[in-house]
Amino acid sequence: MVLEVTNLKQQYGTHEILNMESWKIDYGIYWIQGENGAGKSTLFRSLAGMLPYSGSIMLNGQYDLKKNQIDYLLRLNLGEAEPLYPSFLTPADLISFVAEAKKSPAGQADKLIDALGINYLKSPFGSCSSGMVKKVSLAVAFLGNPSLIILDEPLITIDQEARAALFELIKSYHASGVTFMLSSHQTFQQEGLLVTGSFALKNKTLQSISYL
Repeated sequence: MVLEVTNLKQQYGTHEILNMESWKIDYGIYWIQGENGAGKSTLFRSLAGMLPYSGSIMLNGQYDLKKNQIDYLLRLNLGEAEPLYPSFLTPADLISFVAEAKKSPAGQADKLIDALGINYLKSPFGSCSSGMVKKVSLAVAFLGNPSLIILDEPLITIDQEARAALFELIKSYHASGVTFMLSSHQTFQQEGLLVTGSFALKNKTLQSISYL
């Protein structure tokens, strides 16, 4: 099992956002849907170790987020919907830092930079458009040797060329054994992407959608 969640609860103050008794996925590409405010980003950030939570999150059947945090985080990457980086930081700085932290293979970062057309490596994020920032966040999400890559609204603000490159990366990484969780209000079928399963975040938990 690639990811297994048990009794995951997440709340802000007294307001409960997530209450997932049991949910798991095996190798594949999964489409995560849900209305704005349903808690998708909260779920993804919890899975990425960015938010405290109660319950259990297990990766590859052996890495518990609380007990094996470093091993877990080396194998799970998150590309956020609307990434925010310090305005003085440059794409080159961020990519270099994450590549080292994720133990990225030699040459991997350069391939991602070329694929996504990031030709503004020395420009501070404060001078970059939202689309430029988004492409950097996508590149970072593919660094290292992940077992699971979560992309939250990966298609917003990027151009058609970057969109095509993104889908090629997803197909290539998936073929090499990487599982994906993709959140989007747009469908993927026209891109030739075969979705293994689809889930909707409703009533604080993920429910299978059977029509796909």
